[in-house]
Amino acid sequence: MVIACYITVARDVSLIMGGGSQHSGGKYAKGLVAVDRAISKLGLGTRRQAQGWIKEGRLRADGKLVKSSQQPVRPETTRFELDGLPLRAPSRTTLALNKPRGLRCTHHDPDGHPTIYDLFEKDLGVLHSVGRLDQQTSGLLLLTNDTRLASWLSDPVNAIPRRYVVKVRGEVNPSADQRLRDGIIDEGELLKATDVGILKTSKRESKLMIELCEGKNREIRRLMQALGHDVTRLKRVSFGPIELGEIAPGSWRVVSDTEMRQRFPGAPLS
Repeated sequence: MVIACYITVARDVSLIMGGGSQHSGGKYAKGLVAVDRAISKLGLGTRRQAQGWIKEGRLRADGKLVKSSQQPVRPETTRFELDGLPLRAPSRTTLALNKPRGLRCTHHDPDGHPTIYDLFEKDLGVLHSVGRLDQQTSGLLLLTNDTRLASWLSDPVNAIPRRYVVKVRGEVNPSADQRLRDGIIDEGELLKATDVGILKTSKRESKLMIELCEGKNREIRRLMQALGHDVTRLKRVSFGPIELGEIAPGSWRVVSDTEMRQRFPGAPLS
């Protein structure tokens, strides 16, 4: 007889319980979420994996066979089993990746485009990117299997600076740095840089260093477009105190919990 163990989920409960998940009968009762969402947020697998396990009749919750991915569960007390064995949360893994251009930051792209997750071996488990870099942006991207940590790092409240090297067409006016700091309204949204440096400029091309403290969608491209410049290259070179350094494109290094505690003192790393 297999005895399933309770999964420790204190670090994820607040994330999982937020928002109003929909079920066929309306909203779930307070504290309940869809089983596939619970599996994903607990770092036990992706939603697609959970749906596959359910379809194959391999997943049980509190000893009972799960028949629908939308079945409501209470994640902080539910015991999950896969093939009769306890499904356990893995130890924390955090990676610093040098994302190449051309890859998307999604687990499964509906159009079949290559993604950052194609770079990793399956034995690394389920990883979540800390925010995203768009398909044509390269550079430093953090990934972790700890959803609470990922949310903390990407939360605008924590104002973690991200620095980018930006190449644009045309000669950038010296006043551009102040305009970028002051901010620009685009589609009803305030976009602004926290720091700007014009590294070089010519009539053909200019190069800047831009720092942001939020990860708004295509923010730098929108900022530069508002100033009349198309971005030709965009590369993130640091996230907080973690720098891209000599990590080769498509490669990564492990960031230990010790390093994370030193570099992000307020992060939830208990």
